[in-house]
Amino acid sequence: MEKLRFYNANILSVKDMTISSGELHTCGNKITYVGNNPPKDDFTREINLCGNLLMPSFKNAHTHSAMTFLRSYADDMPLNDWLFKQVFPMEDKLTPEDVYELTKLAALEYFSGGTTACFDMYFHPDYVEKAALDTGMRLVLCGAVSGGDSQADYDSALSRLENYLTRFNGKNPLVSFKMGFHAEYTTHISILKAIAELAKKYKQPLYTHNSETANEVQGCIERHGKTPTVLFEELGMFEYGGGGFHCVHMTEEDLEIFKRRGLWVVTNPCSNSKLASGIAPLYKMYNMGINLAIGTDGPASNNALDMFREMYLASVLQKIREDDAAAMPADAVLKMAVSGSALAMGLTDCDSLAEGKKADLVVIDLDQPNMQPLNNTVKNVVFAGSKSNVKMTVSNGVIVYENGEFPTLDKEKIFAKSNEIIAAKKAM
Repeated sequence: MEKLRFYNANILSVKDMTISSGELHTCGNKITYVGNNPPKDDFTREINLCGNLLMPSFKNAHTHSAMTFLRSYADDMPLNDWLFKQVFPMEDKLTPEDVYELTKLAALEYFSGGTTACFDMYFHPDYVEKAALDTGMRLVLCGAVSGGDSQADYDSALSRLENYLTRFNGKNPLVSFKMGFHAEYTTHISILKAIAELAKKYKQPLYTHNSETANEVQGCIERHGKTPTVLFEELGMFEYGGGGFHCVHMTEEDLEIFKRRGLWVVTNPCSNSKLASGIAPLYKMYNMGINLAIGTDGPASNNALDMFREMYLASVLQKIREDDAAAMPADAVLKMAVSGSALAMGLTDCDSLAEGKKADLVVIDLDQPNMQPLNNTVKNVVFAGSKSNVKMTVSNGVIVYENGEFPTLDKEKIFAKSNEIIAAKKAM
C-alpha cells in the first residue's frame, strides 16, 4: 500500500478558502494527516513541494468523455446542423470498444488538468466504467436514458435505469451511479412519469440536461404548458434531490424550485458560449444560495476538458452579464470546481483535504510567471491559472500525472488508438 508524504506545502482549505503551510500524508486511497505537527511514519515516497499549492483535485460535474473523437471535427456551425448533421451521425458509428478507448483519452486530459473525477453521461456505460478502472479515474455515471412513446422505448428506459442502479453502485470505490435521463425534449412524458416514480421508489436524486437553450424551454412550454423545471417538479422528480446540467434559461419560479429543493446547478460556461446557448444567471443563483457546481460538457462542444477555462469564464461572464466587476468572486468559483462539483456528484468523501477523506488532490506549481507575485493565490488560480500549472495529480491515492508524464498509462498508445478510431469513422 502506497504511503505518500507531501511537505513544505501551501494547503488550501475549502471550508474558508484560506491557505496555510504544512504537510499532508496519505495511506492507500485516504488522507491520514493534514497539519504542521506531523507524526513520525515510514513512507513509500516523500515529496518536497517547495511552497507549491496543494488543493483538492477538480471534479468535472458534467461531461461526455468519449466525445473526444469529435474534438474540432465540426465547429463554427449552427447548433442544429452541428448536432443533427455531424454529431449524431458520427456517434451512430461508435462501438463499445471505441467508447472505452476514447474515454481513456479523456482520462489523460483530466489528469493533466488536475481533474480526478467526472460525472459522465454517455453510451455503453460498462465500457466507460472499464476505462475508468483501467486508468484510475473516479467516475460517477449518470443514466442517460431517453425514448419515444413506444412500449419498447418505455420498457428499455426503465429497465436500464434499474439495472444500472444495482450494477454500478457498491461494486468498486472508483465507480458509482446516479439516476438521470437525457432531457425533456428527448424523453416522452410517459417515460418521465415512470422515472419520477422510480426515483421515489429507490429514494434517488435525479439529474438531466435542463434549460440549456431558449428553444428547449419554449418547446417544453408548447408541449406541456410549463418550463422543464416546473414540469419535473410537478412530476415529483425532485423528492430526493438531484440537479440540472446547464440551466441557462431559468425563470424566477425555476430558481425558487432549485433553492427550495436543494438542487444542484451544474454550469458549463465554455460549451454554452461556443454553442451560443447563452450565459446562465450564476451570480443570481449564488446570491440566492442555490448549490453550484462546474462541468465542461463534452469535448465536441467545448472543445477542451479544462476546468481552468471553465472557472475563468464562470466568473468573468457574470461580470459582463451583471454589468458588475465584483460579480461571481474567484473564491466562490474555485470552491464550486473542487468542492461543489464533488458534492453534486455525491462524492462527499472527496470534497476537501481532511483526515479520512479520499486522496484526490492536485499540486499547483506556483513557481511560474503567471502565478507571481503571490498577491492572492486563489484569485491567481482562477484568473491566471492554466493546465501548465498542474505539477502533479493524485487520484485515489495514486500519482497519475507528474511533470508532464503519466506514470501508470501509455499515452502514445492511447493517442494512436484514438486517431485510428476517428480515421475509421470518417471512412465509413
